[in-house]
Amino acid sequence: MLEVRDLTVRYGDLTIVDRVSFQAEQGQWLMLAGPNGAGKSTIVNAIGQGVRYGGSVRFRGRDVAKLKAVERARRYGVLSQAHPVGYAFTVEELVRLGRYCHAPRLLQERSREDRRMVEQALVLTGLTELRSHSLLTLSGGELQRAFLAQLFAQDPPLLILDEPTNHLDLMYQRQIFDLLRQWLLEGERAVISVVHDLSLAKAYGSRALLLDKGRLIAAGPVQDTLSREQLRRVYGLDVYGWMRNMLEQWEE
Repeated sequence: MLEVRDLTVRYGDLTIVDRVSFQAEQGQWLMLAGPNGAGKSTIVNAIGQGVRYGGSVRFRGRDVAKLKAVERARRYGVLSQAHPVGYAFTVEELVRLGRYCHAPRLLQERSREDRRMVEQALVLTGLTELRSHSLLTLSGGELQRAFLAQLFAQDPPLLILDEPTNHLDLMYQRQIFDLLRQWLLEGERAVISVVHDLSLAKAYGSRALLLDKGRLIAAGPVQDTLSREQLRRVYGLDVYGWMRNMLEQWEE
């Protein structure tokens, strides 16, 4: 579905992403893992055409850099970590913008399908009671859910998510990840997620990329890629042992 070859991002003499290559196939949930500064978010930004890059990014064989923005939006949606909001749109108005790429003509009246998709997105993200609230009044977690709802309304076959549960409490973390897993089963779809919580990566991912300092260290099935030795190599500590010690705090 998505093929990335030799992706390289540089700022002056500093290389942020160094010749990273990978594929995302239909039905996969690909997790991008690694410590801070590994280049995970930069990879997402490059695929979304937010930064200049070397190499190529292709969606089903087509170079995405040559596609118009509306054409890209029909193929994949990107959720970033930061959402600078300086406008007083309501939650529902923001979610409705996700349907823009499906409108044949500008200012066309919303179709029944548009209304259905917007309503479904609001319900799935638990935002029906906030639909008329201004974005300027939302908490960080509520704002994150609003932008995720916009992606669900957009309904592309590929979602690319940079920390999708950033700012969310435990209930919504579980709900969103369960929801994404169910979303994957409905048609020809794939998900790429940046994750810091390795437990979520192992619980929900089918494949993973492990990155460090802009380079790809390992790639493959999530359990193999996020192995004890691979994580020790990248994080400089026994992640498995640390996680098990933390779980002991919950024993009764």
